[in-house]
Amino acid sequence: MAVEFRVLGAIEVCVDGRPADIGHVRQQCVLVALLVEAERAVPIDQLVHRVWGDHPPQRVRSTLHSYLSRLRQVLAPVPEAVIERRAGGYVLAVDPMTVDLHRFRDLVTRARAAGRDEPGVSLLTDALGLWRGEAFATLDTPWLNSVREGLDAERLAAELDRNDLLLGIGRHADLLAGLSAAAAAHPWDERLAGQLMLALYRCGRQAAALDLYQRLRLRLADELGADPSPPLRRLHQQVLTADPALDAPEAATAVSAGVPPAGRRLPLPRQLPASPSTFTGRAAELARLDEIMTASAGRGATVVISAIGGSGGIGKTWLALRWAHDNAHRFPDGQLYVNLRGFDPTTDPVAPAVALRGFLDTLGVAPADIPADTDAQAALYRSLIAHRRILIVLDNARDTATVTPLLPGTSAGAVLVTSRHQLGGLVTTHGARPLALDVLPDADARDLLLRHLGRQRAASDERSVAELVRQCAGLPLALGIIAARAALQPGLSLAALAGELRAAGTRLDALDAGELAVNLRAVLSCSYRALTPEAARLFALLGHTHGPDLSLAAAASLAGTPIGATRSVLHQLTAAHLVHEHVPGRYRMHDLVRLHAVELAAGAEPGREALHRLLDHYLHTAYRAALLLSPHRDPLTLTAARPGTVPTDLADLDAAMLWFTTEHPVLLATIVHAGAAGFDVHACQLPWTLATFFDRRGHWHDWVTAQHEGLEAARRLGARADQAQAHRLLANAYSNLRRYEDAHGHLGCALTLFGELGDDAGRAHVHLDIAMLFDRQGLPREALPHAHRTLELYRAVGTPLKQAVALNAVGWYHSQLGEHREALGYGEEALALSQQAGSPYGQANTWDSLGFAHHHLGEHRQAIACYRQALDLFRDIGDRHAEALVRDHLGDTHHAVGDAATAREEWRQALDTLERLGHPAAGELRAKLR
Repeated sequence: MAVEFRVLGAIEVCVDGRPADIGHVRQQCVLVALLVEAERAVPIDQLVHRVWGDHPPQRVRSTLHSYLSRLRQVLAPVPEAVIERRAGGYVLAVDPMTVDLHRFRDLVTRARAAGRDEPGVSLLTDALGLWRGEAFATLDTPWLNSVREGLDAERLAAELDRNDLLLGIGRHADLLAGLSAAAAAHPWDERLAGQLMLALYRCGRQAAALDLYQRLRLRLADELGADPSPPLRRLHQQVLTADPALDAPEAATAVSAGVPPAGRRLPLPRQLPASPSTFTGRAAELARLDEIMTASAGRGATVVISAIGGSGGIGKTWLALRWAHDNAHRFPDGQLYVNLRGFDPTTDPVAPAVALRGFLDTLGVAPADIPADTDAQAALYRSLIAHRRILIVLDNARDTATVTPLLPGTSAGAVLVTSRHQLGGLVTTHGARPLALDVLPDADARDLLLRHLGRQRAASDERSVAELVRQCAGLPLALGIIAARAALQPGLSLAALAGELRAAGTRLDALDAGELAVNLRAVLSCSYRALTPEAARLFALLGHTHGPDLSLAAAASLAGTPIGATRSVLHQLTAAHLVHEHVPGRYRMHDLVRLHAVELAAGAEPGREALHRLLDHYLHTAYRAALLLSPHRDPLTLTAARPGTVPTDLADLDAAMLWFTTEHPVLLATIVHAGAAGFDVHACQLPWTLATFFDRRGHWHDWVTAQHEGLEAARRLGARADQAQAHRLLANAYSNLRRYEDAHGHLGCALTLFGELGDDAGRAHVHLDIAMLFDRQGLPREALPHAHRTLELYRAVGTPLKQAVALNAVGWYHSQLGEHREALGYGEEALALSQQAGSPYGQANTWDSLGFAHHHLGEHRQAIACYRQALDLFRDIGDRHAEALVRDHLGDTHHAVGDAATAREEWRQALDTLERLGHPAAGELRAKLR
């Protein structure tokens, strides 16, 4: 049996690819203390000290022996890993290369002996790829902390060594994003600062390199009274004089840098929602914001707009947006906005990692260059916005911890935070300026109401207007809702409306332990009772929804009514200010209004039936979209949608991508809720539908999150085939994140499950996945046997098309090994089978592989002909993603024969397509065009 010990992250032991239960934290400490010294004896007293420090328990040796005995039971199936008692103490007799820590050190040693070229880079990349987080992440003892500190230093040294090697072979553009993030995390490391200076200079950003040096020099002088080291001073002088010795060698490869190349500006974000049209009052607060921002001009400021008493609906977001729109001219580098949904009753707050990912996408960072670790994401984000005059609006924050990763380090811009809480931690530790909002004064509240009612109608009954203002207690949300009610029912007298509201206020209790005042509860209840039965029913059903908003088709499915009827009902709810159509055809609710809907949902028609229709809408539409994106995928078996479900009609690939892009946050929330509500089939199948979208858009972290939910749902269902598929998809997501060990582990689980099921087709799929994973790791020789195994299995159980896929893969890996003639033989056989099967996709992919082989044999005319065949087929199919990749290859061949103009045109068209798709490969094409 194969065993793997992983300590560079959370402690894990995998036996034959399956995680083993290694017990509680203290028992894990015993195992780690032995693993660090694998094959070397650890004296008992030393072992006790490593595990318990200076505070061992009574009868510590008996406890230690108990832990060792349990660990021996865990390792019993693995004869190659044995805990033995020897003269010098206890020893874990195991091959050190089964321990990621020792494998890391071995790879680093070999890399340093390999010299300053690609082999060294590859070895160091493999070494750093073993890290999954902080070493011994779940353990905390004095000895482990000291070892962890040393390992952190080893890891950083390996990263710096790799940086030097990459700079030495001209790959400065690849490094820029990572170096910026690392320099922000290690501001005192002068070697790292020098690497970043050099990368900036070579990317045409001489001024930025010089600015970096000056900031470091001032920081050293102010805080340490020291000057930069001689090597860094020498580099500064070289940058200052544009020394030719700093010029880059020819780059070995061109990979997306994650930040714009020289001469290309960062995208200009304009994310603010529309300015509130009925905004009234708040003159003092707007003036205070002006005062704070003017005083902080050039230095950046953070303001927390909170509510006195923690009340929602008081107008925090309206104030922030009104000021942001009025002062957009102060922020020429753009505005970032995120609704953190800190108090949404039906969904969790937006995690900092999700918000960071959205900002990094907006700022133009390629998905492949977004770090997996949230701290690293925050460092990269801060680097990108440093010294830019940018406004960041963080709306509806729940607490300081949610906001902190989203704050800039240094900025000439500003941050507006809105929250029901005062966020004292943000004020105390980050110097934020508080701005507390109270309810509107009577004069402003009256003015807001009059703007809705019309002054003529209000003048006819001033007494009732005053009563409405009093009942709404200056709360803008309540005023807006009651004004809409009055406008919708012009025949209803203001006196009758005031009386109804007064009576409701005496009957209803406060909601949610003080989060809602009685007046708003009364306003919502009155508005709800005034709705038509159809509108009241839909409003109550909206309490079953999750995610930030809802499409018209989703609402129709929820209600089980046709699109036209649902649109009419939603128009009623919009007119009543109970929902808001923030973009055409999409609706959302204020979180306090949603909370009222959640309460009402408990007494509405059986919510499970409505929720089932809504989930069927998402699943059946997502399935259609998935097959438009990737028609060759093995299909799912869906149960028929419930009567009344309205799937969205998607005409083509463009429509599918747009639907997935729009519904992406809703689908993530829906997957989680489906599992929690007992709809495990939906929770299992929805992640499958998202796989191609996640892959093409680079949403790999979301892919992992969704697919873990799918795997757990499959386990609850006892569906082993679905579990195997979920493991495959998780492996693909981890592969894209370069977490190769995790990917191999999940593929191992999938292979085992398919084997137990006797599913040879499933095993063939997994072997193909393993081959592709090795290929991604730059190991085509390891990939080739798995491709051959795929071919054997498909020949036994697969269709001609599946055999063609396997033949094409075998040929591809031969090409990667330089065996292009062999590749052509396999490719031609694959092409014949694809033609026999009538598969345009199979033919197109094979023509592309044949073109690659001909190109590398120097047969450029044949290569161009093959690529043209592939291009025509992909164009006919409508797969622009694949079309762009073929154009990229075609450009390479034209470039090789000296036709630079045609090469540039092919690359330009490919880049345009990939940028529209938001694909991470766009960075490579930008580098080629430079």
